[in-house]
Amino acid sequence: MSDIPAAPAPLSDDELRETLDLLSTVLASVSDRVDAQTDAMDRLTKTATEARQAAFAARSQTSPENYGQLVGDTIDGRISDSLTRITQTASDLIRASNHTQEVLKKASEDRSDALRQLRDREQKLDRFKSRLPWFGLGAAVLALALTVMLPRFMASNPSTCAVLGASWTTTTTGIDACVFYQR
Repeated sequence: MSDIPAAPAPLSDDELRETLDLLSTVLASVSDRVDAQTDAMDRLTKTATEARQAAFAARSQTSPENYGQLVGDTIDGRISDSLTRITQTASDLIRASNHTQEVLKKASEDRSDALRQLRDREQKLDRFKSRLPWFGLGAAVLALALTVMLPRFMASNPSTCAVLGASWTTTTTGIDACVFYQR
């Protein structure tokens, strides 16, 4: 037996035509299947490419650094105005607090000054009250002295003597005197 296969028996023209028709049908069927598989492979390649792009985009979005930056930018964008207003309000409150402290300090100093002045006045009044009996006694002594001395003083002057309703005369001894005559 030999390793060479035997040549096939020659086919008739009808068989040959039928075989060729069969081969062309098989070839057309295989070609359709290859075209369908090519379309499926193209869709699969496109899907794989889109999936790869989505994976890269997801990896860049879920990267802690990029994600942190994105979150930070978003938060800054949303609360930046609020933080600015809060900072301004805090600054205004600090200024108002400082002003209030200054006003309170000034009011406290003014109150201390007023209390000191009141205390000084009360001390002067107390000193006056302690001296008042002496003034009263002095006034009584002065009134008594004036009662005694005033007529004598007034009588020593001719004009005041006339005001008192008396007459100014010279005595026999040569002394001038204010004399009251009864009528």
